[in-house]
Amino acid sequence: MRMPRRMDEAELAICQLCNQVNRQWAVSRFFGLISRLGDGVVWYGLMLLLPLLHGPEAAWVSLQMAVVGLASLPLYKWLKRRTSRPRPCNRGRPFTRTVDPLDEFSFPSGHTMHAVGFTVVLVAWFPVWAWLVVPFAALVAASRLVLALHYPSDVAMGALIGASMAGAVLALAGLV
Repeated sequence: MRMPRRMDEAELAICQLCNQVNRQWAVSRFFGLISRLGDGVVWYGLMLLLPLLHGPEAAWVSLQMAVVGLASLPLYKWLKRRTSRPRPCNRGRPFTRTVDPLDEFSFPSGHTMHAVGFTVVLVAWFPVWAWLVVPFAALVAASRLVLALHYPSDVAMGALIGASMAGAVLALAGLV
């Protein structure tokens, strides 16, 4: 399955525009760090920390976050294999690349998928966390564009999958 050429070219142009700020050392380091933290370090640490901060009942929230991640994974992997969309940074265009991708293909963004999914579950149970995790999730999504690792549609689909899985898990838990 391939993207229509016009859409692909438009998205490549957006990627090049976003990637221009990556030429600045501080911006590059910042988004590189955000990307690496978005690999899972922050989310898994938070899942372990929640019961310590909010009591044993918060283990239920951590479990729901883990279920969102695990339930999203098969769809994510299937879409990656099915679309085989090369990453923007691997398209022979002049991108400033500062972080190596975790795998070969770009569609959808797994970082964004997990960031949005985990954020939706966490904020649904503990809204006090929104001030921290919503901006972090947004920065993770932005990092994928700035670092030329994903196209805008990759990020949008990752967000949609993450939010959908989180909504399903919250519905099963009786919260929505």
